[in-house]
Amino acid sequence: MPQSGSSPEVDVVLIGGGIMSATLGTMLKELEPNWSIALYENLQQAGQESSDPWNNAGTGHAALCELNYAPAQPDGSVNITKALNINEQYQVSLQYWSHLVNNGTLTDPNSFINSLPHMSFVWGDDHAKYLQTRYEAMAPNPLFEQMQHTEDHDEIAAWAPLLIDGRASGQRVAASRFEHGTDVDFGALTRQLIDKMADGGAEIHYGHKVTGLTRDTDGRWSIDVKDRLNGEKFTTKARFVFIGAGGGALELLQSSGIPEAKGFGGFPISGQFLRSTNPDVIEQHHAKVYGQAAVGAPPMSVPHLDTRFVDGRRSLMFGPYAGFSTNFLKTGSFFDLPKSVRPHNLGTMLNVAKDNFDLVGYLVSEVTKTHGKKVDTLREFYPNAVDGEWELITAGQRVQVMKKDPVKGGVLQFGTELVSGAEGSIAALLGASPGASTAAPIMVELLRRSFPDRFTGWEATLHEMIPSLGQRLNDNPTLLAEIRKETDKTLQLV
Repeated sequence: MPQSGSSPEVDVVLIGGGIMSATLGTMLKELEPNWSIALYENLQQAGQESSDPWNNAGTGHAALCELNYAPAQPDGSVNITKALNINEQYQVSLQYWSHLVNNGTLTDPNSFINSLPHMSFVWGDDHAKYLQTRYEAMAPNPLFEQMQHTEDHDEIAAWAPLLIDGRASGQRVAASRFEHGTDVDFGALTRQLIDKMADGGAEIHYGHKVTGLTRDTDGRWSIDVKDRLNGEKFTTKARFVFIGAGGGALELLQSSGIPEAKGFGGFPISGQFLRSTNPDVIEQHHAKVYGQAAVGAPPMSVPHLDTRFVDGRRSLMFGPYAGFSTNFLKTGSFFDLPKSVRPHNLGTMLNVAKDNFDLVGYLVSEVTKTHGKKVDTLREFYPNAVDGEWELITAGQRVQVMKKDPVKGGVLQFGTELVSGAEGSIAALLGASPGASTAAPIMVELLRRSFPDRFTGWEATLHEMIPSLGQRLNDNPTLLAEIRKETDKTLQLV
């Protein structure tokens, strides 16, 4: 029997209390207000794993400053295709949040989003040449036309003084800047959305772990749940299941038995940050500044000196320092990785391992770095950094997708992967960055795939949520200007 307060059958079950489940649940409450929804979260509060700002390696990903989204090509050119796509997706998220402010779902925009410049910063001839080429490729596009670029020490110091103070005047440096970037506290946003879902009748169950999924003969899903407080176990049924459990999604997807899950594996990467304890230093820096990744580093380990607004308080952090742990969640088990190995994904995982020995070596070297060595890395960004003014914090786990590849047998994919059952009754999200920043477009795509018979009927409402739905803003500068003006005003970014 279900626990008291948990319905024996609902229309939709959301597994995981992060930004993905919060976004999907909020959309469904507006599209189908009569549908019953139940959310199960393993922890005692929403948004405490990857959506938490101290666990999230980057916030407000819009490809304005993240250099790995615009890779250099063998001929010296820069491919900005991924950067354009990610920024298009982020514009969708901004529109959706603006809609939620306008309809009262969200009340105080500054409680979760704040205006903050985004910068890229490099040093040395080769990196400076790359950044100039990147700027020249990006700036002609309407999405990036506000970008600035310089190699002048004084101008960079005006943008972000910590980068230049104490730096040799003869060192070649370069910076690109987009003044109207954002910082997003996805933990705060997630909790507000889920609280509003609860007000609208959704069942929210914290401290409840989903232990398995079984598809019944009638096409519905039986979801096995354990109440972690009292140990009680029960089963609830649903017509549709979304697995938005972050690093815990892979195991549940595998337990579902759907053929679309075959071949997927997960590669966990842990991380740490240095966080400033000096208010004077925090006050001097007002930007997200991303640099170039070290040789062998995974893309999510691109170093950045990052202003954050967490619970309304301004802070400054640097990192991440990548590491390796077999946990799939920060609160997970050392057995998560070995338990994820299946006959159908063993070949994939072995081929990924064969091709990524350098990555493993890099992660091990990061784990063994002393606090002093970590501060030395920080000084490449902020030359005057003082060792005793930075505390080390442990960030969340990232589980990168390993998937089958017809050429290599298996590849490590840095990004997100939406996996949906062909029959439309289950979907899961795997992977990491840019993740949370693109939650809204990812959930729209989930609705399109999983509810094809209903999607056409939802399109008018979805267009109210996201005015540019189905259009590329980079191809429509007039619409882009109109939408930016509206979202900036509604989200109080100007």
